[in-house]
Amino acid sequence: MGEHQEKLETKGYKLLGDHGAVSLCHWTKKSITENRTCYKQKFYGINSHRCLQMTPSIFCQQKCVFCWRPQTLSKTIPEDIDWLEPKELIEKALKAQKKLLEGYYGMLDDLNEQKLDQAQEPNQVAISLTGEPTIYPYMSELIKEFKKKDFTTFLVTNGLKPDLLENMELPTQLYVSLEAFSEELHKRINIPFEENSWQKIQRTLELLSELDTRTVIRTTLLKDWNMEEPEKFVPLFEKASPNFIELKAYMFIGSSRQRLSIGNMPRHYEVKEFAEEIVPELSEYEIEDEDSQSRVVLLRKEGAERKIQTPSGS
Repeated sequence: MGEHQEKLETKGYKLLGDHGAVSLCHWTKKSITENRTCYKQKFYGINSHRCLQMTPSIFCQQKCVFCWRPQTLSKTIPEDIDWLEPKELIEKALKAQKKLLEGYYGMLDDLNEQKLDQAQEPNQVAISLTGEPTIYPYMSELIKEFKKKDFTTFLVTNGLKPDLLENMELPTQLYVSLEAFSEELHKRINIPFEENSWQKIQRTLELLSELDTRTVIRTTLLKDWNMEEPEKFVPLFEKASPNFIELKAYMFIGSSRQRLSIGNMPRHYEVKEFAEEIVPELSEYEIEDEDSQSRVVLLRKEGAERKIQTPSGS
């Protein structure tokens, strides 16, 4: 086991082979123990307690300054990875989720045991835990296997593999992270290892408007980094023309505290002010919703259906 895998295990992750991982989402726990839910439930209608948070690749081509996950990898992604087949990866992920949930039974008097029971049978997967999921060579097949199990699928990507996105089986909802409005800022914030990474992101943005699935641009906002000139994001948002834009505050947690300060974390009203400044410049968008506890504002494109049709029995 490498240093990175060991670090993840010490943080409570369950490893899937030597390249994947599962961890209970903060909001899965809160939904079961406090009846509080993720903003994605509020925005899109998925159930926080039935969400499986996993990644098929703990490796990444960037070291973003705001990332709160452990960052111990070198610039070279290992070449000798024994990649699990999608079916086996999913089986291991579901088994790991159940293992992580076991300790909650009998933990609290007011625990929602009905939700805890349902959490044993997730019907939504967030492929976004850590690393870059699209590095996994069988991503298309993985999404197909989840769909066979009646899962809705949220895939989050940094946009560095546009050729894959153009030809793969598409998830229910595809997120592309975009924190910079210029190549210089991209190199400062995302710290990419690959050459031509900014050009690859531009190609991904161009593709988004053509893909036959729900699309989201997620922009993490950092004070003193990318919030001072909101209007510079407008051309990139217009190019991608996603169904939704999520403007979300950087949170001063985890490993990011080694690189940033609490002063870089915007308050919710500052995120909303950012949204209010760019919306008049966007031709088809309006502020649709917000969630102050997660410091996020949702912009919706005209005509976009907000709620997701979840699998039967959800």
